[in-house]
Amino acid sequence: MDDRSKLLLKALIERYIADGTPVGSRTLSKESGLDLSPATIRNVMADLEELGLIVSPHTSAGRIPTARGYRLFVDTMLTADKRRLGVPEWPTQTLAPDQPQKVIANAAGLLSNLSQFVGVVMAPRRSSVFRHIEFLRLSERRLLVIIVAPDGDVQNRVIYTEVDYTPSQLVEASNYLNAHFAGLAFDDVRQRLQEEVDNLRGEIAALMQAAVQAGSEAMSQAQEEVVISGERNLLAVSDFSSDMDQLRRAFHLFEEKAQLLRLLDISSQAEGVRIYIGGESKIVPVEELSIVSAPYEVDGKIVGTLGVIGPTRMHYDRMIQIVDITAKMVSNALSHHGITPGR
Repeated sequence: MDDRSKLLLKALIERYIADGTPVGSRTLSKESGLDLSPATIRNVMADLEELGLIVSPHTSAGRIPTARGYRLFVDTMLTADKRRLGVPEWPTQTLAPDQPQKVIANAAGLLSNLSQFVGVVMAPRRSSVFRHIEFLRLSERRLLVIIVAPDGDVQNRVIYTEVDYTPSQLVEASNYLNAHFAGLAFDDVRQRLQEEVDNLRGEIAALMQAAVQAGSEAMSQAQEEVVISGERNLLAVSDFSSDMDQLRRAFHLFEEKAQLLRLLDISSQAEGVRIYIGGESKIVPVEELSIVSAPYEVDGKIVGTLGVIGPTRMHYDRMIQIVDITAKMVSNALSHHGITPGR
């Protein structure tokens, strides 16, 4: 592609993002700033279409960008006007509440509110270390295991036991675990317990092993959490209003959080902001969706990913800044709360 073709492609995509209608040669002759006739522009557009960068949705209509065209645009032509993007709408204390879980929920809401699309955050990956364990008897042979992580996060797990433990036995088991194993990962505790089982009374050992198993499962499930905010914002996007099948597929993606987790996990393996455009690969299964994502850190170590999910026809420059700044805010908030990275 020569510079003229690149400039026309950039002008076409920016115009399409702005108003959502196919762009014709006459419009481009005004938008591009080049002294070219509509006939010359039509020839260039034909070349761009042959390269698979734009497509004509209807006979004798203007052109719209393809996934490949968007990719070239965001990789080589995107420029951010910092004066336009540096708006005074960033809250200063939104992501610094008392509970780290609220940081994640508030970050998803912030991403959604600022983008007017969908905000998504993968909860921090933490080591399965516990600070305190306590047992609460719910009924005969049914106990609640309360696990407190070093950052203050609390996980509850119901376990069923073969015997009915007395309150004193429950206190004995929790005291032993807290005195000997607090600050260790559950896998390490399981191994140590196995070695010490001969020195413990059989019933108490069985209870502690069940608690360790429950704690390990609880921490594992907590690490797989994806928080999503603003799904209904897509209902207002004109790109979906005429294609309910795409909208249904988008909502199915949100319901199947496992697929989002895989995508966010891929994002966390790269530095900085990444853009995934629907239709260019199997990573984003919905053709009309794009995802702008970035990893966030705790004390310099990546522990999770967040991003904005919206239509491919989005203002990528603005989404990049929203995601980038929110990732930095989350990193600062979680580092302040002392989240322990698990990577």
